[in-house]
Amino acid sequence: MDASGGRRSKAEQDAATVEIGYALVSAAFAAAVLFGAVAGPALLFPLPHLLSAALVRLGLVLAPVVFVARVVSVLVRFRRESQPSQPGRTNPDS
Repeated sequence: MDASGGRRSKAEQDAATVEIGYALVSAAFAAAVLFGAVAGPALLFPLPHLLSAALVRLGLVLAPVVFVARVVSVLVRFRRESQPSQPGRTNPDS
């Protein structure tokens, strides 16, 4: 059921499914890129052990944070854009 108490149409369900998939895929990509940018030098180049460990740990901490932030921001934006500005009115001229 949606916010107005009615059932969602198939198109609305499909749009929500696509948006959830987009949020997860784009969040995974953003987290992977961030991890690669932060921890990549430690994995590719011979760095001092302390610096290498710090970069990998920092990447392991930041990647999930970016993942969650991206998923939440995409889904909140989708929910905000899918709600009409004036409930019960579908056409701005009505």
